[in-house]
Amino acid sequence: MRTAHGPHTSNEQVGDSSSATTGPSSPSPSPPPIFYFPLPTYSNRLCFWASHPCCHHSQFCSSPLCPLIFNPVSRTWAFGPPLSTPRRWCAAGSVNGAIYVASGIGSHFSADVARSVEKWYFLHDKKMAAMSSHYLSTRNKGSSWKWEKVKGLKNVRFSRDAIDAVGWRGKLCMVNAKGDAAKEGSVYDTEKDTWEDMPEGMLAGWKGPVAAMDEKVMYVVDEAKGALKKYEPETDDWEKIMESERLIGAQQIAAGGGRVCVVCGGSNSGGIVVLDVMSVPVRLWVVETPPGFEAVAVHILPRMSRPDLIFPVPP
Repeated sequence: MRTAHGPHTSNEQVGDSSSATTGPSSPSPSPPPIFYFPLPTYSNRLCFWASHPCCHHSQFCSSPLCPLIFNPVSRTWAFGPPLSTPRRWCAAGSVNGAIYVASGIGSHFSADVARSVEKWYFLHDKKMAAMSSHYLSTRNKGSSWKWEKVKGLKNVRFSRDAIDAVGWRGKLCMVNAKGDAAKEGSVYDTEKDTWEDMPEGMLAGWKGPVAAMDEKVMYVVDEAKGALKKYEPETDDWEKIMESERLIGAQQIAAGGGRVCVVCGGSNSGGIVVLDVMSVPVRLWVVETPPGFEAVAVHILPRMSRPDLIFPVPP
């Protein structure tokens, strides 16, 4: 598990049990980006949106330009390809090994940008990875090192905030507002390249941060009630798993390895709440952040002994 701190990164490794302690810090990117914010973990990698002088912009730009990715195996950072249109206040998520960016606003509002959706295949073909354990050379990356436009949104109402789009069962689910506020939801089918309205029950229960375990099981923490719920697609409803005052004010969650990790604000700020959803009843404990640091996001990364997934390098 790694926590992200701002405004400049420093990811601290923490353990997966109630007796865990913090581990060594991960290296910071070099040269440092001038602006970035964390996004959900993509295919066992940590990813941020970053503005950087190397992106051929002479002045500071508050719109993220390209992904900045951390490889936990090699403990290295690398920039991905720049977006065709820099933007902020966008939805971003990952499903089936591809990163998606939807909507947003660039230097000024544009309806075309607010409806646009782009994807980047972060990982290359696994068969190719099995044949070669080293990074792809600049000669054979070809068209993989760029963003590809896909079916756009029906309207411009998803450019209101920076939102996590949740990859779930081959689909990308997202809403246009955080928390318990009234919102609109949309679901992208990656196979059909189509958008559809979010099911009523899914939208009605989307009352806080949401994450999907292995892109198969979706969890939400109701930030007002402090309730952890699991989405049941057969009934289009959210099943309550447990409730705790410690979860009130949940701002961001991550799911992986049978655990849901929660970063809370308000009176519950400080520390990361860890929920073992595989145990019955659900087990809860708190992992304290290092002294002087406050977690703004948490990401769950696997313990990997070898780089069995190809990590992209810029051309």
